[in-house]
Amino acid sequence: MRYMLLIYGCERYEPGTPGYEDTLVRIGEYTRELREQGVFLAADPLHPIETATTVRVRDGDVLVTDGPFAESVEALGGYFVLECRDLDQALELAARCPLAERGCIEVRPIRDLMPDGSTVPVALAERPGA
Repeated sequence: MRYMLLIYGCERYEPGTPGYEDTLVRIGEYTRELREQGVFLAADPLHPIETATTVRVRDGDVLVTDGPFAESVEALGGYFVLECRDLDQALELAARCPLAERGCIEVRPIRDLMPDGSTVPVALAERPGA
């Protein structure tokens, strides 16, 4: 089963700030371990929350707001997608993530969209020739 590890509340690390290089090295090692175990599917950091734009449609009107959908002390900063045998394995892997030391990691199973358990990512379905 696929699980998404949503990483919240991590301090922003920029080149030249204390801990930046060490954090990059540790995340690289963690990601390498996930790949070696065959569980890694995807991961990405997000730009800072100040760059967020929220879109809502209410009664046919499109409302666009600068900023996140909700005010929060711990903002979503990135994610990993892993293929795990069960929730226990996903939780174990989340606990080993170096970013758990600076924030929190929400672990959620990813739903299959197709009856046969397969998924068709929207980005792939919309590509010319797909």
